[in-house]
Amino acid sequence: MILTILKKDLKLFFSDKKSVLLTFLMPILLITLFAFAFGGIGGESSKSKPITLLVSDADNSIDSKSVIANLDSLKGVVIIRKEKEEAVNLVRKGKYVGVLIFEKGFQDSINTAHELPMELKYDAAREIEMGMLQGVLMQSLMSSVGEKTVKAKINTYLDTNFSSVSTEIKDKILSDIDSEDSAMNSMMSNSNGLKMTSIIKEPFDSDQDDTKNLGLIQAVAGTAIMMLLFSIAGIGGGLLDEKDSGTLKRLLYSPLKPTDILFGKMGAALLVAILQLVVMFVFSWMVFGLPIFKDITSLISMILATAFAVSSFGIFLVSIAKTRQQLNGYSTIIIMLMSAIGGSMIPLFVMPAIMQKMAVVSVNYWGIQGFYDIFWRSLPLTEILPRIGVLVAIGVVMTLLSVRLFKKNVLKLI
Repeated sequence: MILTILKKDLKLFFSDKKSVLLTFLMPILLITLFAFAFGGIGGESSKSKPITLLVSDADNSIDSKSVIANLDSLKGVVIIRKEKEEAVNLVRKGKYVGVLIFEKGFQDSINTAHELPMELKYDAAREIEMGMLQGVLMQSLMSSVGEKTVKAKINTYLDTNFSSVSTEIKDKILSDIDSEDSAMNSMMSNSNGLKMTSIIKEPFDSDQDDTKNLGLIQAVAGTAIMMLLFSIAGIGGGLLDEKDSGTLKRLLYSPLKPTDILFGKMGAALLVAILQLVVMFVFSWMVFGLPIFKDITSLISMILATAFAVSSFGIFLVSIAKTRQQLNGYSTIIIMLMSAIGGSMIPLFVMPAIMQKMAVVSVNYWGIQGFYDIFWRSLPLTEILPRIGVLVAIGVVMTLLSVRLFKKNVLKLI
């Protein structure tokens, strides 16, 4: 009997051409839009715009000019030289992300191994951009001034503690250090109080290509789950329409059990959810090159688990609503909230720590992270199983609650 309800609902769904079009076309359009927005499409036209950094050089020395030239040669960074006061005002007005200031005495500080008189001022509202630039700046500065600073420190140490050592021996020591790259790099990392902090995480799989980037994965996974929630809530709303039209009452006069009706609706929602996810991933593969066949077993498992969790959640929303209007209100608020904190709208890595902790209560979070595990982290199925398990557990809990609430809230209104 459940199969009969399932077939009926699928037939009604696919007979409504507008609903079918919205179910599959809208997510595709949003995926395309977010893929462009997050830079998830390969090729020259979609490469991110270089970050422009202002530089003020009050020292105007050989070393400061060398450092600036090194920064200017970096890919993705555009250097514009300005006077300090003008540069700071431009940053304060939001015209540029930041200004790197070289104060007078920069070269002397390198030669004497003192703290470098330099400062980086930036617009707090553009902290994400500056965070992306920070690691590149530190690496460039270390390669430009680190060696000279280390040598100066060693030279000062020798002059202070071993003044009798000849110049030839000192030069030999410094020459030997030059030949020991690992030792030099180790000392450079601690020289002058400069700390290198890598904020750009490299993927675990070093063979990843441009099509497997965070932007595209975020666009596909985040959009897919958010739109899936809306679609399933709409499909489940058909149950409330049947209640209003009297169809549900007639079904209950038949040999059907109330749970047969509910599970039949859920089965139809589950199949539509699976189909919607498959269509979105195939589209992303055909248009953007998302490598969906790299680990097809893990992908199918994640699709099934996500579809089950989402379809059961959609039926749960129907079970707590008494009218179609209530369902529309509940679903919009709850789905938008879950999508916001779960990473569908904004990538989790740019959220505050407290928001990242709150994200675990969202279906979106577990689905998105599971797809990240497949496409970005390239984890094996055994490593992804915990996320699949959480999604299945969500589905089971939502299903049990739906059965109870369906009997309590929906059937008593007939």
